[in-house]
Amino acid sequence: MQDLAQIRKEYSLRSLHEKAIFPSPFKQFELWFNDALTAKVLEPNAMNLATVSENNRPSSRIVLLKGFTDAGFNFYTNYRSNKGKDLELNPFCALTFFWIELERQVRIEGAVERVSPENSDAYFKSRPLESQIGAWASPQSSVIASREIIDERFSSIKEKFKGQESLNRPSQWGGYIVKPFLIEFWQGRPNRLHDRIQYTLIDDAWRIDRLAP
Repeated sequence: MQDLAQIRKEYSLRSLHEKAIFPSPFKQFELWFNDALTAKVLEPNAMNLATVSENNRPSSRIVLLKGFTDAGFNFYTNYRSNKGKDLELNPFCALTFFWIELERQVRIEGAVERVSPENSDAYFKSRPLESQIGAWASPQSSVIASREIIDERFSSIKEKFKGQESLNRPSQWGGYIVKPFLIEFWQGRPNRLHDRIQYTLIDDAWRIDRLAP
C-alpha cells in the first residue's frame, strides 16, 4: 500500500483576492458554479450535507443541489430519512462543495426550512418518471432484508401506474432550503497557503474576512 503521508498535490491554478469578489456571496457562488459548469466538473451540484442527530452525533452524505437564489440553497429528499429526522430536530446544517478540477471548495453553514408543498410538487413533476417511482418505492434509511424488496416494490408501483406520464408526490418526500449565515470560498494555492474568503451574515449584511490558511 502506498504511504498515505506521501500523497500530495500542489495547488497553483488560481488565486482569490478580496478586491476581485462580489459583495454578495450568492453572486460569488454563482460565478464559481458557472466556472464549474464550464470546466465540465463531474457532478458540479454534488454537495456534502452534514447534520446532527438528537444525540448530538454528526453525520454526512452527498446530495444534489437543485437550485439556489439569494434566499438560499435547495435540495430534495425523503423527510423520513435519517437526514430528514435530523433536520426536524435540529434545523441547522453544513454544506460543502469540492471542485477538484478547479482546486476550489465552498463551505456553507445555515438554518434549514422545508420549502412549500407547491414548490416540492413542481420539482417532483419535473423528475423522470422512474425517479418518481423510486421515491414511492423506497422507505429511505429504513433497514430492509434484501435488494429484492426494493426491486419488487419498484416493479409493483411501475405496473400499477403503467401508462401514466407522471405521478403525484408522496407526502413524505419534498424539498428544503438552506438559508446561510456563513459562506467560505477556498482557493487552493502553493505551499498549502490557500486563499480563504469568508462571508458572515451580521444584522442582515454580509461581512467579508480573509482567513489564515
